[in-house]
Amino acid sequence: MSAEQTPATPGAPATGGRTVLDARDIARALTRISHEILERNKGPEGLLLLGIHTRGVPLAKRIAERISTVEDHTVAVGSLDVTMYRDDLRSHPTRSPHHTQTPASGIDGKVVVLVDDVLFSGRTIRAALDAVNDLGRPAAVRLAVLVDRGHRELPIRADHVGKNLPSARAERVSVLLDEIDGVDEVRISDAPKSAVKEGVA
Repeated sequence: MSAEQTPATPGAPATGGRTVLDARDIARALTRISHEILERNKGPEGLLLLGIHTRGVPLAKRIAERISTVEDHTVAVGSLDVTMYRDDLRSHPTRSPHHTQTPASGIDGKVVVLVDDVLFSGRTIRAALDAVNDLGRPAAVRLAVLVDRGHRELPIRADHVGKNLPSARAERVSVLLDEIDGVDEVRISDAPKSAVKEGVA
């Protein structure tokens, strides 16, 4: 789960609220994102999809599978942990780090597409850009997100968006994925006042 989701407890998605995207909606959004990535890149060559832990990783794998089906070309997929690059680490010291995994060939000269579940304040993506900078020098870095809920605090914009979901800051947007949660859904619910006050993500 991205920190952009303002979870009720660390690592646990919200279970209440209303469903705004179901499994079919998510599938269609990922298919559209896959085609947009191919069109922007003029093919699959040189692409590297880096999923941001946690739910950005399975999303990146799904997009890579769709691209491979369309182009009959295997697209490299990796994972990116941004824990130590976050600017709110002091206020959330219990974050559990994950492993960053990239192809043995590295990221130099590649078109890196960062993949995340929810784009909110932009602070997770800022941390991801810092992490990528430490890994190498890609030819370009782009951003694909399943949901853009607005409320940006930094000048960051997604190149590929599955769903623009206007929301109040006092709401929580939760992405649930089958690989982790056993179901594909995007839900929106009221966030705890403490989470809103802290300005998570």
